[in-house]
Amino acid sequence: MGVWGVVLVCLLICARVPSSWSDPDDEACLTHLSESLEDPTKSLQNWTKSTFANACSGFTSYLQGATCNNGRIYKLSLTNLSLRGSISPYLSNCTNLQSLDLSSNALTGPIPSDLQYLVNLAVLNLSSNHLNGEIPAQLAFCAYLNVIDLHDNSLSGPIPQQFGLLVRLSAFDVSNNRLSGPIPPNLGNRSGNFPRFNASSFEGNKDLYGYPLAPLKSRGLSILAIVGIGLGSGFVSLVLSFTAVCIWLRVTEEKMASEEGKISQLMPDY
Repeated sequence: MGVWGVVLVCLLICARVPSSWSDPDDEACLTHLSESLEDPTKSLQNWTKSTFANACSGFTSYLQGATCNNGRIYKLSLTNLSLRGSISPYLSNCTNLQSLDLSSNALTGPIPSDLQYLVNLAVLNLSSNHLNGEIPAQLAFCAYLNVIDLHDNSLSGPIPQQFGLLVRLSAFDVSNNRLSGPIPPNLGNRSGNFPRFNASSFEGNKDLYGYPLAPLKSRGLSILAIVGIGLGSGFVSLVLSFTAVCIWLRVTEEKMASEEGKISQLMPDY
């Protein structure tokens, strides 16, 4: 067998043996995420540096909660593990990530705006945590997002208007937060063939308003009550004004009578 034959055999063998080394970006992503999380129940026992360096082999994953595709991590599911800590902005290094599920934990802090660099992300589920701060408008750069589930957190501020531009969005839930302001029309009142989101997607935010939520009558006085109070106030004001005028006239009349008495006493008799 000639030299070229040996080279060809080596290439064929190498092609059949998938690489067992993870992508360096994925390794950095996992390392920083592990450092930002607290694992009080020791659920992530194999989340170690040695495993991060060998997390994927083709479509095989050696890391708990991770799913691999062609040697890259494309799905992370760490749900209901009692995890604490925060979400690392270095998650953006996992550039092939299509699904991120960190729901039903005890995570705190903000949603990193760096997640905008996960341009392949289709599913984002951060529900049932203790996340706070505003929802980053930059998430709208993840144009493939199908699912945004952020319910049961402590998120505040408005729903980004830019979310209305996510044409692939088919599931959206921000209920039970501290959001305020109007619901973007392109989310609350979608037209055409776009999936529509009902009130349950937005309920539980005291200062959030707009369709499809019910009018604000339950959050304050009803229109009839306001009108009634207005009419009642007008009537009371009228009564008070009338009483004041009567008192003024009476006082004026008594004063004039008194002055007339003084004048009559001073006049000489003829």
